[in-house]
Parts: sequence; structure tokens; C-alpha cells
Amino acid sequence: MAETSANFLGRGWQFPIKPDGQGRLTYVSGAEAVRQSIWIILSTAPRERLMREAFGCGVHDLVFDSNTAALHGLVQEHVRASLIDWEPRIDVVGVRVEAPEGQRHVLLIHIDYRIRANNSFFNLVYPFFLLEGAD
Repeated sequence: MAETSANFLGRGWQFPIKPDGQGRLTYVSGAEAVRQSIWIILSTAPRERLMREAFGCGVHDLVFDSNTAALHGLVQEHVRASLIDWEPRIDVVGVRVEAPEGQRHVLLIHIDYRIRANNSFFNLVYPFFLLEGAD
């Protein structure tokens, strides 16, 4: 089972891509590869990749919106949809968006997910920075 799970989760370059002290690329596998994949999906705006223009998360189009409950709902739906579309190794259990008190230009996106290969649960908090158009 562990062999099958590791094969399913895969192995890839560490993100961000940078060589180690000897000039070799470093790799990640298993749950860490999935976590980094989620981070890449959320950090990439649609139309940013030339050969895969739909890849990414549409939250980047919302960067100038006011920090309201409606925005939180839009961010939540964009994140959920992009993870369902682009990360087949997980089930999205929940997405919650909150603005820390006193930091109206920051949203914390809490993502709870389950890795399908081994039913392990994880969570990730992704910070999203707003540049509100009206102060």
C-alpha cells in the first residue's frame, strides 16, 4: 500500500526551484509534493502559463476588491473550483476565508483536504494580499 500511495502521489522538483549547495535540483514526494502543488495552483493566475492558460486560481482577479463577506465567498469558491480542477490527488474537505483583525489587506485562506491515496487529512493556510481600490 505504501509503495502504491507513493507512486500515486509522485515526485517532483521542490518549489521554489533552486539548486542545492552542489548545484543539483532538490525533489519532494508524497504529501509534501501535494502541498507544494496546491501552493502552486493558488499562486498562479489564469492565463499566466502559455501552454496551459486555464491553469491556476482566479483569486488574482479579485485583488482590488474591498474586503467584504461577499469577497470572502468569491475567494472560497475560486479556491475550491481550482483545486477540484487541477489537483486530482485530493478531496477538498473545506475552504474557509478570514481577515485577521486589524489587517484588512490580508485574507487567510484555510484549506482542509484529504489525500485520496491514503485518506490522510491535511490543512494549509494560504495568505492572500489585497490592494483595495478605495480606502
